Amino acid sequence: MSSILSHIEENPQDTQRLIGLGYPELQQLIQNAEQLHNEKQALIESQKTRIIAGGGGRKTIMSVREQIILTLVYLRHMTTFQLLGIQFGVSESTANSTFNYWLPLLRDLLPSSLLEQVKKMNQIMKLSKKYLLNTN
Repeated sequence: MSSILSHIEENPQDTQRLIGLGYPELQQLIQNAEQLHNEKQALIESQKTRIIAGGGGRKTIMSVREQIILTLVYLRHMTTFQLLGIQFGVSESTANSTFNYWLPLLRDLLPSSLLEQVKKMNQIMKLSKKYLLNTN
């Protein structure tokens, strides 16, 4: 279990500051997101043509709860995927893949304010890069 998830479970009063949602809202979000995740996985599984029996392949390193928390931490703090990987004990590319998997699933469940922060930050980064490149 990641240190962030264990801290949230031990100190639910810090949840708002860490991920932008209260503890009861987080629990509801996780429950709804897990249900969406299971439905998506069932749909993917039903569409597969299997040659080899299911159950093989690499197992995930993080639990579903940890993956959701990773996504919420990114949305709240806009940190790098390298730092997220370190915090959650995975590689930078795994943190990036995890975020990109969960973002579309959480889009309907999250308050729009969290998603707007990401859009604004991306626009600010693009404008600042454009400005910096033009001034040199």
